[in-house]
Amino acid sequence: MASSHFSGSISDQPVEVIESRFQPSATHGADLRFHGIVRGYEDEKSLVGIEYSHYPAMALQELMRIGAAMERDYPPHLAQVHHVVGFVPAGVASIIIRVQTPHSAEGFEICREYLRRIKTSVPIWKKPVFAESNSDAKTS
Repeated sequence: MASSHFSGSISDQPVEVIESRFQPSATHGADLRFHGIVRGYEDEKSLVGIEYSHYPAMALQELMRIGAAMERDYPPHLAQVHHVVGFVPAGVASIIIRVQTPHSAEGFEICREYLRRIKTSVPIWKKPVFAESNSDAKTS
């Protein structure tokens, strides 16, 4: 879904597929991209990856609400957000936030705020898949 300044998506498509569709802008001096990468550990345990699930209609609606609020709360900018659902292996991006602004300082602030709002209000849940539980399943 998209507005004139924001587009958001949640699907099983990998971040790199979505990012390959991004077009450059001749009007913005800053083109910031945040990749949220699945770490290889959590709570000092080795992770194979994370299984993301969501409440589809509500999650996308909330993501679009954030985009509209950010347009009101921050200087003019363009933003694109994509969150992956399903299994994401360690070392692979589960989210991309792209922000385009005339100047970099405001772009960094806006990108950080998108991430904060997404993490606190979009109904996407993560279930860590630990290496130990994965190896146990193979030996049973």
